[in-house]
Amino acid sequence: MKHSKYTTLFKRLAEIIHSARATAVRQINKTQVLAYYEIGREIVEFEQKGKARAKYGERLLIKLSDDLTQKFGRGFSVDNLQLMRKFYAVYSEKFQMVSGKSPIRQTLSDEFVKTQKSETVSRKSEIRQTPSVEFNPELSWSHYCELLSVENPLARSFYEKEAVNNNWSFRELKRQINSQLFERLALSKDSSAVMRLAKKGHSIEAPEDAIKDPYVLEFLNLKEESVYTESRLEQAIIDNLQKFLLEMGKGFAFVARQKRITVGNRHYYVDLVFYNRILKCTVLIDLKIDELNHADIGQMNFYLNYFKENEKETGENDPIGLILCAKKDEVFAKYVLGNLNNKIFASKYKLALPTEKELSRKIRSLHLLEGQNGT
Repeated sequence: MKHSKYTTLFKRLAEIIHSARATAVRQINKTQVLAYYEIGREIVEFEQKGKARAKYGERLLIKLSDDLTQKFGRGFSVDNLQLMRKFYAVYSEKFQMVSGKSPIRQTLSDEFVKTQKSETVSRKSEIRQTPSVEFNPELSWSHYCELLSVENPLARSFYEKEAVNNNWSFRELKRQINSQLFERLALSKDSSAVMRLAKKGHSIEAPEDAIKDPYVLEFLNLKEESVYTESRLEQAIIDNLQKFLLEMGKGFAFVARQKRITVGNRHYYVDLVFYNRILKCTVLIDLKIDELNHADIGQMNFYLNYFKENEKETGENDPIGLILCAKKDEVFAKYVLGNLNNKIFASKYKLALPTEKELSRKIRSLHLLEGQNGT
C-alpha cells in the first residue's frame, strides 16, 4: 500500500469524522435549546392558570428545581429555570411581533419526526395538531443566556444577528455586549439606520459604516492612567492582533506595521496598514496617545495622497484613514475634518470597558426609539 494513497484516505476519513462530530454537537445544542424553550413555555402556561402568580411562581420553581435535579441531575437550578421561563417569554413575544399572531407551540416531536420514519398513526396525528413556529435556534444555550442579559430588544436583536453572521463564540459575544458594540455603532446613526442595525446586523456599504467611536481596547492590558508611548501602544496591538481585528470589525485584514513612505529622500512611517475586503480599499491607521490636533489630520492626508498615487491597485477604491487618539474634541474634529478630498476619520480609543454611566444618554434614546417603532 502506497504511503501517499493511505495518507489521502486517512485525511478524508478524518474530515468525515470531524464533520459528523460537529454536526452532532450542533444538533445536540439545538435540541437542548428547544427543550429549554418548551420547559419555559410549560412553566409560563402553568403559572398563568394560577391567581397569585408572582408568589406562587417562586414556590413552584423551588419545588420544580428540587424534583428535576433529583431525577435528572444538575442544570435545573432555580436560576436556570428562571432563565428558561424568560427565554420563552422573550422569544415567544418576538414571534408575535414578526407574525402579528400569538405564538404557536413548538414541540420537540417536530424535530424528531424528520428522522423517525416509523411513527404510529396516532402520534403523527398529534404532531399535526401542534404546528410549530418558525423557531430554528442557531446559537447555543450559553449564547441565549447571555443575550437575555440585554434588556433593550433592539440591542439584543443586533447581537443575536452578529453572533450568527460572524460565528461568535460565547466569550466573544459576551465581550461585544460588555463593550457596548451596538451603542457605539449607533452613536453616529439616525433612527432609521439604528433600526436597520438592530434587524439586520452590521452591514458595511460605505467607509463610514466601518468606523466605530470609541474603539475599546481593554484586551491590550494597558492602564488608562499609566504612562505609555505610541510605540508601546502599537506593539500591544500587534501582540493582540487577532483581538484587535475582531474589534475593528468586518472585512479587515492586517497588511503592515510602520509602512515606509519615501518622498524627496525623506522617510515617513504609517503606524498600521489594513485592507478591508468589503470596501475594497486600504485603511491607514495612525496612533496618537494625546488629543487630536490639526497636524495629525495633515499628516494622514499626506499619507492618503501618497497611497492613492503609488500604492492603489487597479479596481481598488481610494484608501481611507483612521486616527486613533486618546482624546478628541468633537467640535474641533468637525471643523478640521470637514471638506477634505480624502476620507479621514478620528475616533477615540479606550483601554477599559465602558462603565454603566457611559453612553447612558444614547441608550435612553434607543429605548425611546424602540417604543416609537413598536419593536
